[in-house]
Amino acid sequence: MTTYYTTLDSPVGELLLTADESGVLTSLSVPGQKGGRTVGPGWRRTPEPFAEAGRQLAAYFAHELQEFDLPMRASGTEFRERVWQALDSVPYGTTTTYGEIAARIGASRVAVRAVGGAIGANPLLIVRPCHRVIGADGSLTGYAGGLERKVRLLALEGR
Repeated sequence: MTTYYTTLDSPVGELLLTADESGVLTSLSVPGQKGGRTVGPGWRRTPEPFAEAGRQLAAYFAHELQEFDLPMRASGTEFRERVWQALDSVPYGTTTTYGEIAARIGASRVAVRAVGGAIGANPLLIVRPCHRVIGADGSLTGYAGGLERKVRLLALEGR
């Protein structure tokens, strides 16, 4: 199976996007990201599958787009996929907590740490808005792309 990739410049650094053979976005990483992807052997660099993602990301960073509409696929455990789907429902310009995400997927309060792990493993930064999840006390907690990027993304969205 071939992995396609491209890089895009952005206000939060160079973005690495990957797609599968059908052109579906499979990851969006930033430099230095905890658990982020790096170009692998046999990957093919080509901008074509990423034209729409590039357009939407540019519009997002220009304050012209609040919701991404891209074909995306991320594989993980059933639990992680439920958490990632819950992230998709967090509106632009708002924040939520790890506990609220746990409640949305029907997980117990004990599962909050596991929810945090699933959010930290989100392979689709920015387009799947894990930056909108904060601590219960309102603090800005972990972000795989780095807290400075989280602050910049939330500021971009008016938070």
